[in-house]
Amino acid sequence: MEASSFPLDAAFWITIAAIVALLVLSAFFSGSETALTAASRGKLRAQAEKGSKGAKRALAITEDNEQLIGSVLLGNNLVNILAASLATALFTRLFGDSGVALATLVMTLLVLVFAEVLPKTYAITNAEVAAARASPVIMLIIRLFSPVVTAIRWFVRAVLRLFGVEIDPDSHILAVREEIAGALYIGHSEGVVEKEDRDRILGALDLGDRTVEEIMLHRSGIEMIDAEAAPAAILDQCMESNHTRLPIYRDDPDNVIGVIHAKDLLRAVHALAVGGDASDKVLKSFQICDFARKPYFVPETTTLDDQMREFLHKRSHFALVVDEYGDLQGLITLEDILEEIVGEITDEFDLEDEPGIIKVEGNQYLVDGAMTIRDLNRATDWALPDEEANTIAGLVIHEARIIPTDGQVFIFHGFRFEVMKVSDNRIEQLKIRRLAGS
Repeated sequence: MEASSFPLDAAFWITIAAIVALLVLSAFFSGSETALTAASRGKLRAQAEKGSKGAKRALAITEDNEQLIGSVLLGNNLVNILAASLATALFTRLFGDSGVALATLVMTLLVLVFAEVLPKTYAITNAEVAAARASPVIMLIIRLFSPVVTAIRWFVRAVLRLFGVEIDPDSHILAVREEIAGALYIGHSEGVVEKEDRDRILGALDLGDRTVEEIMLHRSGIEMIDAEAAPAAILDQCMESNHTRLPIYRDDPDNVIGVIHAKDLLRAVHALAVGGDASDKVLKSFQICDFARKPYFVPETTTLDDQMREFLHKRSHFALVVDEYGDLQGLITLEDILEEIVGEITDEFDLEDEPGIIKVEGNQYLVDGAMTIRDLNRATDWALPDEEANTIAGLVIHEARIIPTDGQVFIFHGFRFEVMKVSDNRIEQLKIRRLAGS
């Protein structure tokens, strides 16, 4: 028998070597895809800023995930199909017709273990390192397969468009904020991240999605000074107030003409005293508007992020909120925005109000109707919706479609709401209990 007809001839070993090489390429494609999609862009960027060229290339590659995945899948499928074809030809030569089934079984096991599970497991555990190392070859593959992948992308989008599906090439599967929020919730559930830390970071991330209207002090709660009041009464009011800044109005509370700062008032009074004549005649001539600052108005639709930037830019801590018609709706301070991040801030001049939420028997809470839904959710880890109302009282009225009376009970969103106190058509206190199974 001639050597060329012997089963274990040179062609046999060349075919075996080719199959092994193709499995290695398949493992590389699978591991690279997993590493580049699982790698943290934040970590890659940090490495790139330290001078890592591989991390910099990996970042550039992941800018277009569709191109990346298309090129890697194309390469992976090419080598897998070619390896399966060579194995089928080899096993058919060795075992005849039964070699087809045997080749399918052997190649399935080899591809699954050595070209899928093994490289992807390594890539998951060393995502950033693997992504940086694989980036030069993957970048070359992307450039090589670019025309074919572009044609495939065009064809796929055309087919999807027939079914009414539009693909935005600039969209990301997950927004950065959602990724961070998801990681924080997972970290908190696993005990790695403290609840307070989670709430602070989420509070900072939410500033761009929330408006001043949601956290402002409503106009009904604003302490104001009447510009026409007697100077002695104005001074008494300022001295007794717990606030550093007070709006000044004339004739109508909507007609705000200025804002007085405690330090400006102190300087004015000090000038009168040092001047040597603090008589009633001089006091009567005192005009608070002469020392007031120009009021700063902001629209109620301004986001908290933009408003904080404006406060810092204007070096101001106090703004009056108006609606689209210019009517006064409330006021907001820099402290109000900061409290959305760090929680309640109090000092020695703040009134010791009763807490907005008190836990009573069982799993029930007595809640102030003016408490915001966001604050209630943060305090209890609930998830009551805040799209239609800012306060818990507003949520109950929105869902009930009526002004409730004392003792009425409502059930919605998996919670039981009992109205405890209503005054002047305003819900002042509720008892809330989360229902079992919700």
